[in-house]
Amino acid sequence: MQSSWVPFVPPSASTLSGKVDALYFYLSGVTIFFTLLISGVLIFFVIKYRRRNPYEIPRPVAGSLKLETLWSVIPFIIAMTMFAWGAQIFFEQSRPPSNAVEVYVVGKQWMWKIQHTTGQREINELHVPVGRRIKLVMGTEDVIHDFFIPAFRIKADVVPGRYTTLWFEATKAGRYHLFCAEYCGMNHSGMIGSVVVMEPKDFDEWLSGSSSQQSPAIAGQQIYETLGCASCHGPTGEGGRGPALAGVFGRQVFLNNGQNIKADEAYIRESVVNPQAKLVAGFGPIMPTFQGQVSEEQLMQILAFIKSLQIRPPNP
Repeated sequence: MQSSWVPFVPPSASTLSGKVDALYFYLSGVTIFFTLLISGVLIFFVIKYRRRNPYEIPRPVAGSLKLETLWSVIPFIIAMTMFAWGAQIFFEQSRPPSNAVEVYVVGKQWMWKIQHTTGQREINELHVPVGRRIKLVMGTEDVIHDFFIPAFRIKADVVPGRYTTLWFEATKAGRYHLFCAEYCGMNHSGMIGSVVVMEPKDFDEWLSGSSSQQSPAIAGQQIYETLGCASCHGPTGEGGRGPALAGVFGRQVFLNNGQNIKADEAYIRESVVNPQAKLVAGFGPIMPTFQGQVSEEQLMQILAFIKSLQIRPPNP
């Protein structure tokens, strides 16, 4: 693994890490500057205005409106620059690009189970290419975990009952640490792994070397057929008792209560485990819950299958 030029700082290996480091050094610089300034002024005043004899009476000090305004406005401006800079990085990190390649991650005591959209499975190891945007769709089978790659400056809690998304774009080939940064049980310290960043050609060769594994979309289709979902949710509308699934992901869905919601990962998951929570307009509460009948990994496979059902325009 490559080392950083700054002591005690992890290597910088993603498009976002440089921006996070710049903000970090700015915060550190402001902190050091005002620490030295206040300490220096304090020492200067202690020496200059020390009492020279027991009977000396200090001179009254009149207030200064300009001075008080100055030391209120300057810290406010500095604090707002910190807020704006941090918010800009946060929004960039929390909004995955539309062209990112998805990778499904499931946390479990005490391992990370990872599957690529082409079917390759990994445990505590993630292979990615340089220069491609990767979107992680993460869930957990038991307790709260935290997916943390210090070299990429990305970190997010993986909470039971919901999906967490995270994205990055690696810039340097190499092997980097992967940690769980949330205490998750007795073997929490052993829940570590590696992110292997490869050149695109080497990554494509790695993918082709394990191409016999079943993709999550195909596995999700098999679960969809096993559970009898097609009897109500035909991909293109057949069945009639439930809404069609083709093209539903990413679309606005109108509900019985008059609201509309985007059909994202969280909505698809909730529709499987708690289908009565948000009823689609025009359909009744007839779908049973599959809570406890499908694992978190199977839910992600169903999600991958639904994502693959895109509406294609008719041939001219």
